[in-house]
Amino acid sequence: MDDQKTTPAQSRQKPTRPADPAPPVTAAPPRRRRLVPLVVAVLIVAGAVAWWHPWNRGGTSGQPQEARQGARRGANPMNQPQPVHVATVSQGEMPVVINSLGTVTPLANVTVKTQLNGTLMNVAFTEGQMVRKGDLLAQIDPRPYEISLRNAEGTLARDQALLQTARLDLQRYQTLLSQDSIAKQQVDTQASLVKQYEGAVKSDQANVDTYKLDLTYARITAPVSGRVGLRQVDPGNYVTTGDTNGVVVITQLQPISVIFTTSEDNLAAILKPLHAGTKMSVTAYDRANTTALEAGYLETVDNQIDTTTGTVKLRATFQNKEGMLFPNQFVNTKLLVDVIRNATIVPTSAVLNGSSGAFVYVVKADNTVTVRNVKTGPVDGERTSVKSGLQVGERVVIDGSDRLKEGAKITIPAERAAGASGASGASGASAAAPASAASGTRHHRRQQQPQ
Repeated sequence: MDDQKTTPAQSRQKPTRPADPAPPVTAAPPRRRRLVPLVVAVLIVAGAVAWWHPWNRGGTSGQPQEARQGARRGANPMNQPQPVHVATVSQGEMPVVINSLGTVTPLANVTVKTQLNGTLMNVAFTEGQMVRKGDLLAQIDPRPYEISLRNAEGTLARDQALLQTARLDLQRYQTLLSQDSIAKQQVDTQASLVKQYEGAVKSDQANVDTYKLDLTYARITAPVSGRVGLRQVDPGNYVTTGDTNGVVVITQLQPISVIFTTSEDNLAAILKPLHAGTKMSVTAYDRANTTALEAGYLETVDNQIDTTTGTVKLRATFQNKEGMLFPNQFVNTKLLVDVIRNATIVPTSAVLNGSSGAFVYVVKADNTVTVRNVKTGPVDGERTSVKSGLQVGERVVIDGSDRLKEGAKITIPAERAAGASGASGASGASAAAPASAASGTRHHRRQQQPQ
């Protein structure tokens, strides 16, 4: 009890503290909420300033786009001379050629079949052999037909004898009738018998001719000259006229033809010289269109146009002495329609295409280039004729034009400049030019536009 008593001094040292009340929930100060829209507006303005400031456009706003592109390339800046190859515009003959696709088609492709039934005794050809018209190919057993022939000849001889006797009797009867010794009816009967025997003799003669023809058919000969294919039947087999495969197939190779198509728009240029009797030259090239296989002439034009394709078929014939054309072979054809004389000619690689049409880079005396629009004519592989825009003797860029623009300076490597007629000198970059000068294909050059 005494322990629980406290003195007044102890009471003053340990005063009793009331419990802390819970903090009241209050909203943010109104001044902080007003600052949020202001901060957002400041950020928007700063972003707009950064977007439109010149440094965001690479710091080259005062330079032309071509110069900026040249700076980004890092090599061959546009203000430095560019190495190019050039060619001189020449004058010469330009052939007008129509290029087409065609198929080699033999003038004759014959399946040799037997014309009578019988046993095949022997085959007289070798597979792949060249044969001439009339050569023996196979022999059918002729003995049954020889027997039939002799029988028909015997019947013919008998009926001929009967006819001769009947004619003699008719003459005697006519004499007796003139003497009024026999009746006229007997003479008429004898005359009918003579006609009957005459008919029998004709029938017998036809049988003889038939069996002789069968003996001819027993020898199977080549109906055309050409190359024989694989043998379809072996000796010892019984062949009939109903066999669909026949004995062998002969394909005529010399001469041979090529059937190709061309647009109906070319008909006027083709028919005019053809109707005038001009022999129009046609050259057949291989599938890659790089190697000439054979030269021939246009033979004929089909009598109608295919309405679905707007094309017409043509046939050209070739002697094919070297055997370079094979049936059903795919070939490229070049039909020579005309020859333009004194044409202005440049290498095909010099002609570029832009939004304004065809153009070339012409080299001026101060070794700068200028863009010149041209009007092109017929194209013959690596040569292109120009109708207007160039003069003979001018120089044009044939390689390296993808790095040029109007007024650009150029350098020409030590390699000789190529003429328009020598396309081989116009192709390929010089070893003195940088590696980048050798890049840039013809396709890329044709797609660029003049600056």
